[in-house]
Amino acid sequence: MIDLGLVAARLLHYVAVTTLAGVSFFPLYAYVFAEPKELSRRRQAVLLFVGAAALLSGLLWFVFSVANMSGTLTDVADQEVLWTVLNETNFGGVWMGRMLLSVLIIGVTAVRPFRTGIAGRDLVTAFLAAALLASLAGTGHAQIEEGWTKVVHIASDAVHLLAAGAWLGGLVPLGFILLDYSRGDKEPIVDVEQVLMRFSSMGYVAVATLIVSGLVNSWFLVGSVSSLLRTPYGQILLGKLALFAAMLALAAANRFWLVPRLIKTREDSGEPAGWLGRLRYHVVGEQSLGLLVLLAVSVLGTMRPAVGQ
Repeated sequence: MIDLGLVAARLLHYVAVTTLAGVSFFPLYAYVFAEPKELSRRRQAVLLFVGAAALLSGLLWFVFSVANMSGTLTDVADQEVLWTVLNETNFGGVWMGRMLLSVLIIGVTAVRPFRTGIAGRDLVTAFLAAALLASLAGTGHAQIEEGWTKVVHIASDAVHLLAAGAWLGGLVPLGFILLDYSRGDKEPIVDVEQVLMRFSSMGYVAVATLIVSGLVNSWFLVGSVSSLLRTPYGQILLGKLALFAAMLALAAANRFWLVPRLIKTREDSGEPAGWLGRLRYHVVGEQSLGLLVLLAVSVLGTMRPAVGQ
């Protein structure tokens, strides 16, 4: 019960924080000019929702982490146990800082400054969301390292998280734009083809970063091919890699097949609805696979690494 609750809490928090980061990063690369007001209002609503979800799921994660450390859920109400976890464990210190970041993000998103331009608010939110996502590296297996290896591992893990957030979280506002464009009942708010190409360019960087940082993390946590194949940790990691490969295949199909066909069809006949439908399905497929990847990450975070087994 406690183990299942811990995995579920971690999954909810990873989904919320990944979405928060990706949605906040999106206008920084997706548009040539300022983000349209209608899309900005919608994106702010999403940010507020996932910011609250990050805070609540973070609290739930703490509850089940305390129960996991003490062995029973009843100890969550014990002040001495809570004090020990918060002040004498690395997880407790990092958790308090992360919850403060969550509150700040909710505040920045909910309050509209009178004299601050939208770009300024986006930069602040993006910075805070990046810090919240990257700080997850301080709660993982990197803490078992010492010296320079710990620094390298935490840095690699943080970069890995940021790249994943940019890709997975960015699919949410991209999906909204595609849905609006497919309705065809009014003039598109943005140049959808331009947004798709810019998202793909960001995707190149994100995928390359994920591969390099993933190899570094695997070297720390797996250590050898035999450990990858023979341990439960390694086998779940292989499943995660298979899901990542499927996501990559869908993304490549979008970039090199669907988007060019969509652009060509629009130029020839002005009716790219069929290709838009396929593209939406691919985006939903990427989101579904990404959710399974985050589930695998949530499970792996509760397991002993394969290295040394």
